[in-house]
Amino acid sequence: MQSRHPITRRLLLCGAALAAALPLPAAAQGTLRVGVEGNYPPFSRMAPDGTLSGFDIDIARALCEAMQVKCQLVQQEWDGMMPALRARKFDMIVASMTITEERRKAADFSDPYYDVPSRWVARAGAFKDASPESLKGRRIIVLRNTPRAQYVAQRYPGSEVLLVNKETDVYLELAAGRGDIAFGSTVVSGEAFLKTPQGKGFAQVGPTVRLEGGSGVGVAVRKGETELVGRINAALRKIKADGTYQRLAARYFDFDISGN
Repeated sequence: MQSRHPITRRLLLCGAALAAALPLPAAAQGTLRVGVEGNYPPFSRMAPDGTLSGFDIDIARALCEAMQVKCQLVQQEWDGMMPALRARKFDMIVASMTITEERRKAADFSDPYYDVPSRWVARAGAFKDASPESLKGRRIIVLRNTPRAQYVAQRYPGSEVLLVNKETDVYLELAAGRGDIAFGSTVVSGEAFLKTPQGKGFAQVGPTVRLEGGSGVGVAVRKGETELVGRINAALRKIKADGTYQRLAARYFDFDISGN
């Protein structure tokens, strides 16, 4: 029997179609799509065949396992991370994203899952320190759109700045002589550059630097998804309590990276 109220019936059908078109919550799907980068060893790297590995990758999978959901990794270039999260390309970001007040305006964050300070790197003996006076007129290489880039812009107005798109490019540009000194992650500069043939003749300059507001790295989710943040935090506590976190970290680091 046809409805005697065709307009109402059409509205109901349209509403049902719209509901079907909207993405289900991650919990309902039983799958979490995780945005990862793949160009930030030892935290993430992508092999020529597309295989992803690294600390971020291991942590993402461990968190999904602790939440009892399937983990679908989605590789994304760094500059597109936040736009892709807002566009629902994935549900959360596990890509060494430092928690800052500016980023909190665009996303919600879990508790930090690691904390690593920054370090200056240059040709051995080129600088006795990395003060603004010592680097005046010199070119600093740093990853764009990061707290480190903001730090350099604010503290080193007398220096020239070369912004690059990937953390590994910081050291490639330094080795190629396109800058005088680099500012980046202590771990990445040490493990992915100074311990490699390309890093021969280079050294860390001055003490480690902890940026204002801390350097804690968290999992980012869309604004307002407090339930997912709670589940991620519970999963993080679980993998730390049962030793999973420590076992994964030991694959890459010989020091406590947790920041606790």
